[in-house]
Amino acid sequence: MAGLKQVQRQTGVALWRQIADRIREGISAGAYDETGMVPPETVLALQFGVNRHTVRSALAALAQEGIVRAVQGRGTLIERKERLNFPITRRTRFTAGIGDQAREMRSLLLDETEEEASAEVARWLGLKQGEQVIRLETLRHADRRPVSKATSWFPAARFTGIGEAYRKHESITKAFAELGLSDYVRATTEVTAAHAGTSDLADLGLTPGAILLIAKAMNTDLDGMPVQYSISRFAADRVQFTIES
Repeated sequence: MAGLKQVQRQTGVALWRQIADRIREGISAGAYDETGMVPPETVLALQFGVNRHTVRSALAALAQEGIVRAVQGRGTLIERKERLNFPITRRTRFTAGIGDQAREMRSLLLDETEEEASAEVARWLGLKQGEQVIRLETLRHADRRPVSKATSWFPAARFTGIGEAYRKHESITKAFAELGLSDYVRATTEVTAAHAGTSDLADLGLTPGAILLIAKAMNTDLDGMPVQYSISRFAADRVQFTIES
């Protein structure tokens, strides 16, 4: 249990959420590997300087995420679910990246909109602000478990019909191919972490306080012309990134 960060009061973040984060970090770091159990509520309450009800709320949130499970007469068991390893390479592809780590993969198109490019989207795609882009909202599952949700923008002049192509193939790569782009490469990836917002909590099956790994990425064609800007949100307890040169 040593090394877990203490909770901070008067930060605007609920104590139970902070405790859930600390326990989640401890599980990821192997803090409880010797027992396979989270310490008793009384021990955690003493450790974090809170009452048992606050600890119980934190454990309930983690149980809802599938990270822990209460076992009658034993305590709180850590559910051993290996993270999927997602490689970030020059040719990053979701399906190929997950490979044989999952028996079944699905990609769903949640929404499609044609809109004017914001300043940020225009900068990433090398367009003028206000030019037309197509925005896709997608959700990816591995073995029926939601893994990532992404918002992607494409130059509308070049990729008219990409939403329908994605719905048909459940793949950006195959949708690009149908529209005449046979190959593309990853030019830039920026990774940050943040708490999941309301919409992502619902779609990814998470509870308040869950952490997301957020990857902002730009793909280009082989001539270096931007073809896709995306913001992908991954459930941090389900996926880890490997950066490959």
